[in-house]
Amino acid sequence: MPLHLSSELVWEALRKEIFAVLGVVSAKGEARTSGIVYAVFDSKLYIVTGQDTWKVRHIRQNPHVSITVTIPKRIPLMPWIKIPAATITFSGTASILDPKQVGKSVLHSLLRGLEPDEETLATMCVIEIQPVGEFVTYGVGIPLMTMRHPEKARGRAPVVSG
Repeated sequence: MPLHLSSELVWEALRKEIFAVLGVVSAKGEARTSGIVYAVFDSKLYIVTGQDTWKVRHIRQNPHVSITVTIPKRIPLMPWIKIPAATITFSGTASILDPKQVGKSVLHSLLRGLEPDEETLATMCVIEIQPVGEFVTYGVGIPLMTMRHPEKARGRAPVVSG
């Protein structure tokens, strides 16, 4: 039986990371994934990308997406020992926005402080993802040694504001 986690614990873990895998469905109904860099604001994830990328084309066709965030695990003082990453996975609804539609703090965070010129800004868009349903986790909010027992390492939390 999965561990019941608080939504705030999961949102806190999401805010600490910046890399995730975005899953989309192509116009032909084929699953596609890509690595993305994200930022969390107001219980949503934001991604900056080019307007002509395939992920944007697929999201315009079908806004239903999935996200998986990996959280590296390490044994202190023994980093050479390989430990599976903890994960947070969820479904969401994606929207394609003009960079001017998001707040300056969101864009600043996504661009890691870079200031694009107007020409570059015109080629960009922002993907806003609103999580829905539940977060499904593995290894989140538990001691490292507990991850050896899959039934104890699995968790769920409702998606609510974090």
